[in-house]
Parts: sequence; structure tokens; C-alpha cells
Amino acid sequence: MARQLDEQIVGRFPVGRRLRVLDVGMGRGTQALRLARAGHQVTGLERDAEMISAARAALAGEPEGIRERVRVVEGDGRDTGVHFLPGSFDVVLCHGVLMYVAEPDPLVAGLARMLAPDGLLSLLVRNGDAPAMRSGLRGDWAGALTAFDTTCPADDSDAGVRADRLADLKATLAGLGAPLHTWYGVRVFTDTAVDGARVAHTPGCPDDLAALLAVEERAGRTDPYRGVASLLHLCGVRG
Repeated sequence: MARQLDEQIVGRFPVGRRLRVLDVGMGRGTQALRLARAGHQVTGLERDAEMISAARAALAGEPEGIRERVRVVEGDGRDTGVHFLPGSFDVVLCHGVLMYVAEPDPLVAGLARMLAPDGLLSLLVRNGDAPAMRSGLRGDWAGALTAFDTTCPADDSDAGVRADRLADLKATLAGLGAPLHTWYGVRVFTDTAVDGARVAHTPGCPDDLAALLAVEERAGRTDPYRGVASLLHLCGVRG
């Protein structure tokens, strides 16, 4: 997803321009720190105290020049209008947040208002068009049959998590003046794989992480594979 985001930033903004970035639901600050290291001015908005503490701890280990480019604000993504003026940011990120919001449209509308003209909105959402994939890949045929008629993942580990359909979000973004520019699939083949450091030490998992990422990157931009990804990365542009 980071590669996808970089592709959109490089293709949209002049090389060397320091962008104003808002990361809504910044979590532990992974993307915020990565973009600050690239020279951008980043504001992270997060409401979870544990996540804020982790992000600040990670930030403390960075050089002073990078620390000065990151500001952490405690707050809810639905209250962007309280914290910031409209049009204040060139790039707005909202990754892994909409799936926990019962009514996503007001949140997305607030995000779009934060964008300057030609600004980039990056959303990472659960794919509502593919909830049967995980059950089917596990051989849970009854669960897969049920999942065809819902956008809610059937996996117990995702209790309370909702999903969004591409067509619905495309219509929402168009109505907010930040129409969908492009989209990618994320976790096409690896949704049932183990995570992180365990990959290289687990029987049956590839030792070549670079090859795994190359396959995922290719699948994430190629039909029909991207349409059945566990997650969707949508990029809208403010008109």
C-alpha cells in the first residue's frame, strides 16, 4: 500500500514539494513517519491513547529534523472540522478506519473538506464485494454461501467490522467533489497467510518476501485479481 501511495504522490505533485499531510487514525504512526522522513509535514489524528503513546515513542527515536515535521493531535476522525480549516492539506490519509464506523459518509465528507484543490485522498477499506473469499479459501462453504449476501466479513476475528463496496464509495467521492482517480487491491493472495516476521520461518510460506510483495503489487493493480482483494485502496482527487 505504501508503494501505491508513493506512486500517486509522485505522479500528482512536483518533485521536491513538501506536502501538508493529514493522517486520520494514524495508529502507531507508520505512514506518518515514513512520509515525514520523505520531507513532508505530517499531522496525525488519533483518539486511542495506547496508539498515541506508541506513535510518540517511535517519533522520539527519530532525528530532530523529522520530529519537527510531525504533529500528533488527539481526536476523532469525524471531528476534523473542529481541529482544522477546510482545504488545509495536500494529502489526506484514512487507512483502516472506515471499517469501524457505522455511517461512513459523514467521515468521508469531512476528509474531503480538508483537501486543498487537486489534493489527494487515500482510503484503505474492507472490500465489501469480496466477503466470501476468506471463508471460501478456508473451505468454509456454508460461511461462504452466507457471505455472498452481505458486506460484513464472516470471520469471527472481524466481529464488529463492516465493509464498503467499491461502487458505493465511488459514488460518494464523486458527490463530494473528490472523484475516484484510481484504486488498488490490497492482500489479494496473502489474506490467509501469516504476518510479518513469521513468514520466513513458517513451513509452506515463501522465503523471498520481495517476490511475495511483487506478486501482491502486480495483482493489486490488475483485473480481475484486485476486485477480490481483502482490502481496497481508493485514491480520490479534489476538483
